[in-house]
Amino acid sequence: METTLTHVARTVAQAALVVLVAPLVTGYIQRLKARLQCRRGASPWQPYRDLAKLLRKGTVQSDTASPFFRAVPVLVLAATLTAATMLPVLWAPARAAALPLGDAILLVALLALARFLLAIGALDAGGAFGGMGASREMTVGLLVEPALMLTVFSVAVTAGTTDVGLLAARREALALSWAAPDLLALFAMLILAIAETGRIPVDNPDTHLELTMLHEGMLLEHSGPGLACIVLATHVKQLVTILLVAALFLPLGLARGAAPAELALALAAFAAKVALVATFLALVESSYAKLRFFRVPHFLGLGLVCAFLALALRVL
Repeated sequence: METTLTHVARTVAQAALVVLVAPLVTGYIQRLKARLQCRRGASPWQPYRDLAKLLRKGTVQSDTASPFFRAVPVLVLAATLTAATMLPVLWAPARAAALPLGDAILLVALLALARFLLAIGALDAGGAFGGMGASREMTVGLLVEPALMLTVFSVAVTAGTTDVGLLAARREALALSWAAPDLLALFAMLILAIAETGRIPVDNPDTHLELTMLHEGMLLEHSGPGLACIVLATHVKQLVTILLVAALFLPLGLARGAAPAELALALAAFAAKVALVATFLALVESSYAKLRFFRVPHFLGLGLVCAFLALALRVL
């Protein structure tokens, strides 16, 4: 039987794996996009070099920013890392843990908290582009978060729990026997994953054009180690979103114990699931143009409708 100490150790190990791999996932997506666009592209390890470069730089702060501005990057990273501890990366829990770690509602709330803190930091700096980016980001969050909760609830109804680890463990046997609600929920989740990771057609993570950027607009006033914290949090949030998709709809290959064969299979399944969803994001970015901002609610509304229908079909 899994003890509380074992559960905490596995949680920390899985979170550490997420932090270490998250920049590589971004590098993989960028490299695949470059190949699809007939470019050579940067190395998949480039995000690690960018983080190291930012950590060596100094910090420049606006004269109008309050002392809270310096704390924002650390708080955003802390909220995102806490969310990363709630996902079954390699192990599936055998029972509900004594510690309240793993609840999907808390996970979504932590991601929303990180978004809110980042928007507050952008407004606190007093820059025009920061305020514009914060306004746009909160508008997208207002549309994404309810749909995300509806999607989670539509899947949790069948499992009888909102604990992501238990939910993945109980759905593993039904992973390949999908019904109509599962397909609707998966379609909604993929739309929401595009928005949560800041990808085209909702946002463009590779641009600093003032009239089009959402997430990047809130980062312009940050620099040095603070910017490194936010960039790392962005990488981790992207992988957390990918792993949430995998936990809800592809909960395969999770280990039950600590045997080397089980861990090797779990690592291979982890790599395959992350690569599959990351490839989807890269293909979508290379196949579509960015939407005008006033068209984004229509796109996200499609995900909200699908999530609502998935939940309605479950409970009716």
